[in-house]
Amino acid sequence: MPKHFRYRSIEDLQQDIDRLGLNEDIPLTEDLDPLWRPIRFGDRTIGNSMAVHPMEGCDGHLDGSPDELVFRRWRLFGEGGAKLIWGEATAVTEEARANTRQLWLHDGNAASFEALLAQTREAHRAVLGRDDDLVIGLQLTHSGRYSYRKPLIAFHDPAADPVTLVDKKRKIPVTPDYPVLTDAELGRVEDALVNTAVLAWKLGFDFVDIKQCHRYLLSELLAARLRNGDYGGSLENRTRLVRNVIGRIREETNDKLPLATRMNVYDGIPYTTDPDTGTGTPRAPYPVPYLSGFGVDADDPLREDLSEPVAVAGLLKEAGIGMINATMGSPYYNPHVGRPAERSPVDGYDAPEHPLFGVARHFRAASALCAAHPDLHIVGTGYSWLQKYMVNAGAANIRDGRVTVMGSGRGALAYPDFAKDVAEHGEMIRKKSCITVSYCTALMRGKHNELGQFAVGCVPRDKIYADIYKEMLDTAPEP
Repeated sequence: MPKHFRYRSIEDLQQDIDRLGLNEDIPLTEDLDPLWRPIRFGDRTIGNSMAVHPMEGCDGHLDGSPDELVFRRWRLFGEGGAKLIWGEATAVTEEARANTRQLWLHDGNAASFEALLAQTREAHRAVLGRDDDLVIGLQLTHSGRYSYRKPLIAFHDPAADPVTLVDKKRKIPVTPDYPVLTDAELGRVEDALVNTAVLAWKLGFDFVDIKQCHRYLLSELLAARLRNGDYGGSLENRTRLVRNVIGRIREETNDKLPLATRMNVYDGIPYTTDPDTGTGTPRAPYPVPYLSGFGVDADDPLREDLSEPVAVAGLLKEAGIGMINATMGSPYYNPHVGRPAERSPVDGYDAPEHPLFGVARHFRAASALCAAHPDLHIVGTGYSWLQKYMVNAGAANIRDGRVTVMGSGRGALAYPDFAKDVAEHGEMIRKKSCITVSYCTALMRGKHNELGQFAVGCVPRDKIYADIYKEMLDTAPEP
């Protein structure tokens, strides 16, 4: 049974927000008109202010090309009414993949991505009547320390290394002598990001996202104070790779490809499960000052310090980024930070806070970026736990200038046509909304099939994934 979400009206939700002292961070409104504001991005117009976040299904073919479930998911997003589809994490090299079925774009499978894009647009036209105001991007990723073959780390992180496993079966973590990516290897990562971005542009994607979130490689570099060389230490060095990539993409596309980034604005610290309560607790000991996090207060790492994220947003804007999707946390060691949820992941812990505190943290961070850079488009995150009321919060944040776009991640996996329903009914439908019980994450953790990865989707709302979930449980090896 739900522990927190019992709200039957927007008034019920507002009462809890007030009770917890979060009314300044989580505004609500019943006037949803702000959701329909168009947005100019590059030379394109996004037809409304709702987005689908880059939610990957871990369901590509082994060669990185999309399979039938990818086409189905993107088609549903296309039919769903949101005018910004932020295409899912797509690796730039094979070794950069987070799992065996993560998408990976290269010359050998480019035609399948072109078909995916065309079918998504066709689905949107069939339902909405036009697609000239639909903007579709692709998120380019390097998984870094979470690459599935082996961790590819940017520096030795005293907090993250003990929970970064070299051997997952035997639970063996990174050791102090484990190799760190060299500057030359990072230079080759730059090449791969640029080459894949140019290929995506030639295929017709409207923008690319240079992924810097959730402590994957470029996100980790933002925190690389403890790294030596050209890519570590100073903020200039820690942003060198992403700024180089932006400049080279702009040059190779004649500045015709709009650029975005999904960026962590608060990493948080690793958590572990309290054996007595099952609740998440900071993994001890953690060093203070805490020097291996981005957006983290060095003297109190349980709190955010947004001074560097705000500064980096400015550097990225100057370099040529036009849109930032603000997010936070790591799904591997503090999932409650990035994904406020009603139920913890199967390998997780019970959240140490009411989910509304996590929602508030997301909203507060996005608002800080908007206030500092009003000419930069900010896509907000952290809405899914609010279920059908996420659009009420999104509209209020847009109205107040605290965000440009409301994005939905897990919520869109469960309810891809949420925007269309808001247009037709003036609200989201409760029985279609994501209930944040983390079955999608459980599927992501499932590796025991012939492809090394189960496909991911919404188990409570989509029978296809309910059947896959049952198969995963039925075939699970003995502990």
